[in-house]
Amino acid sequence: MHHLFTPNHVQLLKSCYPPASALLTAGPNYSPNSQELSRLTYYASNHPGKLTKLGTELEKRVKNETRKARAGNIRTRASLLISLSIIRALATECRRDIALLSSSLVACIDVTLAEVPTDLEVVARAASVFTAWTTYTDGHLIGTDSSLTNDYQSALRRFSQLSCSSIADREVRNRTRLIGFAALTGALNSEALYNDLTQFRAQVSTIMRPILITLLETEIDTLDEQAAAAKGEPSSPYLEEFRTRPAIERRAASIHVHIDGDNGPSMAEVSNASLRALFSLIGHANSPQIGFIMHSAVDSIEEAQAWGNLHHCCWLTHKMVEWSQYQYRYAVPTWLVERLCRSQETPSSPAYYSVLAEMATTVFASPTPLVNLSTSDIASNLINLLLRRTESDPDDPLLPALIECISSLGRHVYYSDQIQDLAGELINRIVVVEVQGVLSRGKAGSAKSRTQAVRCLLAALLGLIQAAEKSEVADVSNASGYGPASTPAETFKKEIAASGRVSRRTAVPPDIWQDTISLLCDDDYMVRADYSDALIFYLSEEMPKHGDATADGKRLSEGPLSQALKINLLLHAGNYGTKFLHAIHAYLYILATSSTLGLSSSSSTSPSHSTHDGSPHLNVVPPSPEEHHEANEGDESAKSQIVGRPSLSALQGPRARKVNVVKRLLDQSQPGLSTSASAHLADYALILDVLTTIHEELPVRGLLTGIPMLLALDNVVSNAQDPGNAATIQRVEAIREVIAKVWLVLGGVWNAPELVELAETALACGPSSLPTVPRSNLVAHLPPRHAVEFSQSRAATIPWSGIDVKAALAALTACPGVHQATGLDREGLMRRLSTRWTAELALRDSVERSSSFENTVRGDGLAPLLKISPALMHIENISQQSLARSTRGVGVADLRGALEGRSSMSNPALARPASISTLEHAPSTTDGGLRLTQTRSRSRNKKRSTPSGSGEVRDVLNRLGIGKQNGSLLKASFPSLQKSNQRAPPYKS
Repeated sequence: MHHLFTPNHVQLLKSCYPPASALLTAGPNYSPNSQELSRLTYYASNHPGKLTKLGTELEKRVKNETRKARAGNIRTRASLLISLSIIRALATECRRDIALLSSSLVACIDVTLAEVPTDLEVVARAASVFTAWTTYTDGHLIGTDSSLTNDYQSALRRFSQLSCSSIADREVRNRTRLIGFAALTGALNSEALYNDLTQFRAQVSTIMRPILITLLETEIDTLDEQAAAAKGEPSSPYLEEFRTRPAIERRAASIHVHIDGDNGPSMAEVSNASLRALFSLIGHANSPQIGFIMHSAVDSIEEAQAWGNLHHCCWLTHKMVEWSQYQYRYAVPTWLVERLCRSQETPSSPAYYSVLAEMATTVFASPTPLVNLSTSDIASNLINLLLRRTESDPDDPLLPALIECISSLGRHVYYSDQIQDLAGELINRIVVVEVQGVLSRGKAGSAKSRTQAVRCLLAALLGLIQAAEKSEVADVSNASGYGPASTPAETFKKEIAASGRVSRRTAVPPDIWQDTISLLCDDDYMVRADYSDALIFYLSEEMPKHGDATADGKRLSEGPLSQALKINLLLHAGNYGTKFLHAIHAYLYILATSSTLGLSSSSSTSPSHSTHDGSPHLNVVPPSPEEHHEANEGDESAKSQIVGRPSLSALQGPRARKVNVVKRLLDQSQPGLSTSASAHLADYALILDVLTTIHEELPVRGLLTGIPMLLALDNVVSNAQDPGNAATIQRVEAIREVIAKVWLVLGGVWNAPELVELAETALACGPSSLPTVPRSNLVAHLPPRHAVEFSQSRAATIPWSGIDVKAALAALTACPGVHQATGLDREGLMRRLSTRWTAELALRDSVERSSSFENTVRGDGLAPLLKISPALMHIENISQQSLARSTRGVGVADLRGALEGRSSMSNPALARPASISTLEHAPSTTDGGLRLTQTRSRSRNKKRSTPSGSGEVRDVLNRLGIGKQNGSLLKASFPSLQKSNQRAPPYKS
């Protein structure tokens, strides 16, 4: 019945309801009168100002109906269903002005869910209204209208509770969850989620909880199948395109309750719905939003106490990275590392931090590319965390996970020097910890913390290199049928061999690794044992071997290039690999003979300070080229000192405090071996393993740098102090066994049967006292290392004489293979190998300043052709200048400078380089190594000569394309190489 003063919009609204007597028979659809509903929507769309009033009227009716429906009034329940249908119709037809209806609409949804949460039909109708609103709203009112925002957040929480319902009845529970996920999916595909970042965080924290609970309850195999389906095809074309379609063209998804009597939905359908919701959320998020998603996910896992589901957590992280937009994927591991670093100050790390580390490792180890990932920052943060944890607790259970996480950074190589840079960062930290220990609030920590920190950093360094190589061959190894290995070391060589291709990354050069060699003389046996494993791996798999003959008998083909490589390897001390081997042999000698091991963390940083005996400290660490240049620029006396044979104390560097105490170690290395030597019996086994690896992997350089050390070591044991002492006898026999077995290895490497027979005969007569030291893959675990001591009960006897080193040297120098590989005859080899050797001289050779040319070409693996260029001078059209020539363009300013006679000063590229001649250069065989710095000619005036203007102008005109072009510009720009009849000897002792 229409009242005279009833507003028109109220009359139209009331006419949409069936008569009260027909409400019970309006089922099962419970729909409003279609004709009257059309009149109402037409009126509302043409009178947008009435939408607010219509919303207010509907809100009053819904609040009244929900209260009565909760009390069990069936008639009112039917009316409530019709009211919700009317609200949805208004939202759909008046989508342009939906903001005017939003406040009342969301309030109706919230009150309905609050009053009748168990009536699935009513809840499904409310969810349908909710998805309609989320489809068409622009989200501007969320965060602006406080009342609307509160109602919206409340409704979202109620749908979230429905999505993780725990009703006992499985069928009802799955139906309830599906309705909840349908509503949450509507919210995830709505502008209401993405309009405001603050509101995004609040909404995501509500939405992620039911998604994660459902995923954690589903098997991994099922999730994998559903993830592939979710990524392959969208659940709804309208939800998939909502970001690209304007609001007027969108279509809201309808939600219907499951029909009674049919088979209820399975758990797989529920997990599929949750997975698609997560896929939609991750696919549309940017980097800050991904950070909020990760925060909500971790909080939800913590709330559910689900950290024990490690596989689910790692699977979830991997999928979040895979489904994120390409340019925002880096946000996932970055957030995980930041969350991990929060545990730095806690005395004990919670158990879930290990799970976070595993999740980060899963991301780094996956083949999914991560652009914009700052590997250096992440590595630095993880290293800091590792050191803090070792300081708090050396046995912290988080340490293995952190090692694995740092190692996994090597699986993503984005530029050629990335692994070299990361390895340099780790080595720098090792140097600091070796010298200072682990600092705690400015004070040195315990010795156990220092030891554990060094071991962990070494393990991370090895793992980084192994992971980088495995990333290069992952596809090949999978195609070849290699399954997952228990440890990376078990399949490392197999995978590299199966790949059959050169790594795209730059190897870690010896000059970077050389900073760690002092760990061979660390005072803790566990550090020495671990470092020997790391050093053997580096020598075998990582160290560049340009030009060195291989141990399997392969030699370089004869020719100018082959001869140049040999000369460069044999005669020039500037080679970083040769310096590296000099340092190794020096520290091995110190380990075998010194009575004191270890570097004092309190040693002075100034070389001018004195040791306890009053002798000055020695600095044997090579400074960087930049530091050396700054220290010596303008100092002619310093330069002249370095060109010759520099003293150890003359070299300065930032790592000087680490090795100043090496002077003390050298002082303890007496001419004769004493009973106070600190090395254990197991240390001599480590020495043997390292020397064996050197001669097998680097036979040429190992031969030239190692044989003099063996002779010096044999001389030490021959002059042993107190030779009748039982302890001294055991130590002498251990060293002689090392020497004999190294000669045996040399005989096998160089195919010298006479030397092999000589070594085997000597070993058969002596006691085999060296233990077998088990090798360990530090990446997999850090096993406890216990040193094998000398026997305390052995009686003094006549010491074993060992191998006759003179006969062994004669047999080796007579080997044709050695002659072929070194290019030296027997007399030259004898002179070279029997030269005087001391640890101090070897350390000098390992830290000699490189020439300016070598500073430009840093490392063995960058430009081997440039490094051997002096030996190629007899080849036509090859010179150092042509190989390193500037490529800067030539212009008018250069022509003007040439006309004024200033080309040589203004443009080095145009300056006519001096010819390379043995008359104007220091011999390449000087003790200083590879010296290409031009010396002053004896026939040249001390004053600078005036440049030849005509030649320079002609050169510039030719470069500008003006005038006659005669042949190649490369040949025309450089003078012909002068040929000299004088040849420098292949070796100078």
